[in-house]
Amino acid sequence: MTRRGSYAKGIAKREEILTVALELVAQQGFRRTSIKDIADAVGLTQAGLLHYFDSKDELWVEILRRRDEIDNATDWHAADPGELLATIVRHNTEVPGLVQMFVNLSAAAATDQDHPAHAYFQERYENSRRTMAADFRAMQQDGRLRQDVDAEQLTSTLLAVSDGMQIQWLYDPSRDMARHVELVVRLAVAQVATTS
Repeated sequence: MTRRGSYAKGIAKREEILTVALELVAQQGFRRTSIKDIADAVGLTQAGLLHYFDSKDELWVEILRRRDEIDNATDWHAADPGELLATIVRHNTEVPGLVQMFVNLSAAAATDQDHPAHAYFQERYENSRRTMAADFRAMQQDGRLRQDVDAEQLTSTLLAVSDGMQIQWLYDPSRDMARHVELVVRLAVAQVATTS
Protein backbone atom coordinates (compact mmCIF):
# COMPACT_ATOMS: atom_id res chain seq x y z
CA MET A 1 0.00 0.00 0.00
CA THR A 2 2.76 2.45 0.87
CA ARG A 3 4.50 1.57 -2.35
CA ARG A 4 1.46 2.55 -4.44
CA GLY A 5 1.16 5.91 -2.64
CA SER A 6 4.87 6.53 -3.03
CA TYR A 7 4.63 5.75 -6.77
CA ALA A 8 1.69 8.14 -7.17
CA LYS A 9 3.60 10.85 -5.32
CA GLY A 10 6.58 10.30 -7.60
CA ILE A 11 4.40 10.68 -10.70
CA ALA A 12 2.80 13.81 -9.24
CA LYS A 13 6.21 15.32 -8.44
CA ARG A 14 7.50 14.59 -11.94
CA GLU A 15 4.40 16.28 -13.38
CA GLU A 16 4.97 19.28 -11.12
CA ILE A 17 8.60 19.49 -12.24
CA LEU A 18 7.61 19.45 -15.91
CA THR A 19 4.89 22.06 -15.45
CA VAL A 20 7.17 24.41 -13.52
CA ALA A 21 10.14 23.83 -15.85
CA LEU A 22 8.00 24.56 -18.91
CA GLU A 23 6.87 27.85 -17.38
CA LEU A 24 10.39 28.84 -16.33
CA VAL A 25 11.94 28.09 -19.71
CA ALA A 26 9.11 29.91 -21.51
CA GLN A 27 9.56 32.99 -19.27
CA GLN A 28 13.31 33.11 -18.62
CA GLY A 29 14.71 31.46 -21.71
CA PHE A 30 16.47 28.17 -22.29
CA ARG A 31 19.99 29.33 -21.49
CA ARG A 32 18.87 31.36 -18.47
CA THR A 33 17.00 28.51 -16.81
CA SER A 34 19.21 26.23 -14.77
CA ILE A 35 18.52 22.93 -13.10
CA LYS A 36 18.98 24.81 -9.82
CA ASP A 37 16.24 27.29 -10.79
CA ILE A 38 13.83 24.45 -11.49
CA ALA A 39 14.85 22.50 -8.37
CA ASP A 40 14.39 25.58 -6.17
CA ALA A 41 10.97 26.27 -7.69
CA VAL A 42 9.72 22.76 -6.85
CA GLY A 43 11.41 22.49 -3.44
CA LEU A 44 14.10 19.95 -4.37
CA THR A 45 17.88 19.83 -4.54
CA GLN A 46 19.42 19.51 -7.97
CA ALA A 47 20.23 15.86 -7.25
CA GLY A 48 16.68 15.34 -6.03
CA LEU A 49 15.26 16.83 -9.21
CA LEU A 50 17.48 14.68 -11.43
CA HIS A 51 16.26 11.61 -9.54
CA TYR A 52 13.10 11.94 -11.67
CA PHE A 53 15.02 12.05 -14.99
CA ASP A 54 17.97 10.13 -16.41
CA SER A 55 19.84 13.35 -17.20
CA LYS A 56 19.49 17.08 -17.68
CA ASP A 57 19.03 16.49 -21.42
CA GLU A 58 16.20 14.04 -20.74
CA LEU A 59 14.49 16.74 -18.65
CA TRP A 60 14.78 19.17 -21.58
CA VAL A 61 13.29 16.60 -23.97
CA GLU A 62 10.42 15.92 -21.58
CA ILE A 63 9.72 19.64 -21.39
CA LEU A 64 9.42 19.70 -25.19
CA ARG A 65 7.13 16.66 -25.07
CA ARG A 66 4.95 18.46 -22.51
CA ARG A 67 4.81 21.51 -24.77
CA ASP A 68 3.74 19.27 -27.66
CA GLU A 69 1.02 17.67 -25.51
CA ILE A 70 -0.35 21.10 -24.63
CA ASP A 71 -0.18 22.30 -28.25
CA ASN A 72 -1.85 19.10 -29.51
CA ALA A 73 -4.65 19.48 -26.97
CA THR A 74 -5.31 23.08 -28.00
CA ASP A 75 -8.11 23.78 -30.48
CA TRP A 76 -6.32 26.12 -32.87
CA HIS A 77 -9.33 26.63 -35.23
CA ALA A 78 -7.31 26.15 -38.40
CA ALA A 79 -8.85 25.42 -41.80
CA ASP A 80 -5.87 23.52 -43.17
CA PRO A 81 -2.45 22.18 -42.10
CA GLY A 82 -0.62 25.27 -43.34
CA GLU A 83 -2.86 27.57 -41.34
CA LEU A 84 -2.44 25.31 -38.32
CA LEU A 85 1.35 25.44 -38.57
CA ALA A 86 1.27 29.23 -38.99
CA THR A 87 -0.99 29.55 -35.95
CA ILE A 88 1.35 27.44 -33.82
CA VAL A 89 4.38 29.40 -35.08
CA ARG A 90 2.59 32.65 -34.22
CA HIS A 91 1.93 31.26 -30.72
CA ASN A 92 5.64 30.44 -30.40
CA THR A 93 6.45 34.16 -30.37
CA GLU A 94 4.81 34.22 -26.93
CA VAL A 95 7.23 31.59 -25.58
CA PRO A 96 10.68 32.58 -26.87
CA GLY A 97 12.47 30.42 -24.31
CA LEU A 98 10.82 27.32 -25.71
CA VAL A 99 11.82 28.35 -29.23
CA GLN A 100 15.41 28.70 -27.99
CA MET A 101 15.21 25.25 -26.42
CA PHE A 102 13.73 23.68 -29.56
CA VAL A 103 16.37 25.22 -31.86
CA ASN A 104 19.28 24.31 -29.56
CA LEU A 105 18.19 20.73 -28.95
CA SER A 106 17.14 20.03 -32.53
CA ALA A 107 20.56 21.13 -33.81
CA ALA A 108 22.38 19.06 -31.19
CA ALA A 109 20.19 16.01 -31.80
CA ALA A 110 20.44 16.24 -35.60
CA THR A 111 24.23 16.05 -35.47
CA ASP A 112 24.49 13.37 -32.78
CA GLN A 113 22.43 10.18 -33.01
CA ASP A 114 23.33 9.37 -29.40
CA HIS A 115 21.91 12.64 -28.10
CA PRO A 116 18.94 12.05 -25.76
CA ALA A 117 16.76 14.29 -27.98
CA HIS A 118 17.57 12.49 -31.26
CA ALA A 119 14.71 9.97 -31.07
CA TYR A 120 12.26 12.67 -29.94
CA PHE A 121 12.99 14.90 -32.94
CA GLN A 122 13.08 12.04 -35.41
CA GLU A 123 9.67 10.81 -34.20
CA ARG A 124 8.27 14.35 -34.08
CA TYR A 125 9.26 15.09 -37.68
CA GLU A 126 7.96 11.73 -38.92
CA ASN A 127 4.60 12.29 -37.19
CA SER A 128 4.34 15.88 -38.42
CA ARG A 129 5.16 14.91 -42.01
CA ARG A 130 2.71 12.00 -41.98
CA THR A 131 -0.17 14.03 -40.51
CA MET A 132 0.34 17.19 -42.57
CA ALA A 133 0.88 15.30 -45.83
CA ALA A 134 -2.36 13.36 -45.26
CA ASP A 135 -4.20 16.63 -44.66
CA PHE A 136 -2.71 18.16 -47.81
CA ARG A 137 -3.77 15.10 -49.83
CA ALA A 138 -7.29 15.60 -48.47
CA MET A 139 -7.12 19.23 -49.65
CA GLN A 140 -6.14 17.97 -53.10
CA GLN A 141 -9.16 15.67 -53.15
CA ASP A 142 -11.36 18.64 -52.19
CA GLY A 143 -9.85 20.76 -54.97
CA ARG A 144 -8.22 23.20 -52.53
CA LEU A 145 -4.63 22.29 -53.46
CA ARG A 146 -3.04 21.73 -56.84
CA GLN A 147 -2.85 18.08 -57.88
CA ASP A 148 0.71 18.46 -59.15
CA VAL A 149 1.99 19.57 -55.72
CA ASP A 150 3.65 16.70 -53.88
CA ALA A 151 2.01 16.74 -50.44
CA GLU A 152 5.09 15.27 -48.74
CA GLN A 153 7.42 17.83 -50.32
CA LEU A 154 5.09 20.69 -49.41
CA THR A 155 5.03 19.42 -45.83
CA SER A 156 8.82 19.14 -45.62
CA THR A 157 9.17 22.61 -47.14
CA LEU A 158 6.75 24.13 -44.63
CA LEU A 159 8.54 22.48 -41.71
CA ALA A 160 11.88 23.73 -43.06
CA VAL A 161 10.51 27.26 -43.44
CA SER A 162 9.09 27.12 -39.93
CA ASP A 163 12.34 25.85 -38.41
CA GLY A 164 14.49 28.25 -40.40
CA MET A 165 12.31 31.22 -39.53
CA GLN A 166 12.59 30.33 -35.85
CA ILE A 167 16.36 30.75 -36.12
CA GLN A 168 15.99 34.05 -37.99
CA TRP A 169 13.41 35.23 -35.45
CA LEU A 170 15.80 34.53 -32.57
CA TYR A 171 18.28 36.89 -34.28
CA ASP A 172 15.63 39.43 -35.20
CA PRO A 173 12.26 39.23 -33.40
CA SER A 174 10.75 41.65 -35.93
CA ARG A 175 10.75 38.78 -38.49
CA ASP A 176 7.22 37.41 -38.77
CA MET A 177 7.68 33.63 -38.76
CA ALA A 178 4.03 32.83 -39.38
CA ARG A 179 3.74 35.07 -42.45
CA HIS A 180 6.55 33.13 -44.14
CA VAL A 181 4.76 29.83 -43.50
CA GLU A 182 1.52 31.37 -44.80
CA LEU A 183 3.32 32.59 -47.94
CA VAL A 184 4.38 29.07 -48.92
CA VAL A 185 0.84 27.76 -48.39
CA ARG A 186 -0.68 30.67 -50.34
CA LEU A 187 1.63 29.96 -53.26
CA ALA A 188 0.54 26.32 -53.37
CA VAL A 189 -3.16 27.07 -52.83
CA ALA A 190 -3.41 30.22 -55.00
CA GLN A 191 -2.35 28.32 -58.08
CA VAL A 192 -5.45 26.14 -57.88
CA ALA A 193 -7.55 29.02 -59.15
CA THR A 194 -5.15 29.88 -61.98
CA THR A 195 -4.81 26.26 -63.17
CA SER A 196 -8.51 25.35 -62.94
